[in-house]
Amino acid sequence: MAVYTDITEDDLARFLTDYEVGTLLSYKGIAEGVENSNFLLHTTKGVFILTLYEKRVDPKDLPFFLGLMHHLADRGLSCPLPLSRKDGELLGELSGRPAAMITFLEGMWLRKPAAKHCREVGRALAEMHVAGQGFQLTRRNALSVDGWRPLWDKSAVRADEVEPGLQDEIAEELAFLESHWPKTLPHGVIHADLFPDNVFFIGDQLSGLIDFYFACNDTYAYDVSVCLNAWCFEKDGSFNLTKGMALLDGYEQVRPLNGAELRALPLLARGSALRFFLTRLYDWLTTPPGALVVKKDPLEYLRKLRFHRQVKSAEEYGLVHR
Repeated sequence: MAVYTDITEDDLARFLTDYEVGTLLSYKGIAEGVENSNFLLHTTKGVFILTLYEKRVDPKDLPFFLGLMHHLADRGLSCPLPLSRKDGELLGELSGRPAAMITFLEGMWLRKPAAKHCREVGRALAEMHVAGQGFQLTRRNALSVDGWRPLWDKSAVRADEVEPGLQDEIAEELAFLESHWPKTLPHGVIHADLFPDNVFFIGDQLSGLIDFYFACNDTYAYDVSVCLNAWCFEKDGSFNLTKGMALLDGYEQVRPLNGAELRALPLLARGSALRFFLTRLYDWLTTPPGALVVKKDPLEYLRKLRFHRQVKSAEEYGLVHR
């Protein structure tokens, strides 16, 4: 559930007077998402998304997120757009939280994506990487390799509660990645969280990308590895080579990966698997019983990490040899 801050109808109606969106007809909380409080609004002028930014989001990052969506849309990428208030600002305040009104994107996310959908995702990811070029604001990736050790330190002492021997295994993995992480690959604005619930489809046609609140400046191929982890594994933990081939083919139709990126892909996939393992592990160990956030199993990403350790080349992900 992604409603951490409740709002009243009267407060919301007053908030909307700062926008050219008409009067409120109805609103309801949206269950998807884990970082912010989201509401679906119907007004006399249409359908909108209201986002209240919770304490885990640094307010100083909000101009980057909101500005990026405008930049990407101006260059043809389909994504939601923040609405300007009557005073020209993109941010307001509601129930003590920074808040923004966002246009509604038609479509729904897929529970069972097929290879054809993975190809569309690969293409859209590459289009985002190209469209993001020239965006003037920057934001470091706090959840890249430099941020993993502080996160691990918060969970390490209890890691063996999740699986015996985990503390030693992850400590060794982290040390390896820190010493081998590539520093000079092509980089720019990445999404960093392009999971299935952040990609909308209408039928088999991709209608747009959402949730740019992990977006940052980092390595493009790292973003590709996040998608390999998020889209190309089956529920039994096996890697689907056909999906991997489709995702990489879709990406390379727009932005071909260079030789250094291809050689680094198995290592990057290990790193992105570790990143999501660590955040899931921390939430698994610290989220109190009865909390409204559904905890995600960290062992899912531990299994993916172990798979990537055995991969020697990008061809094993389905890359067609060039």
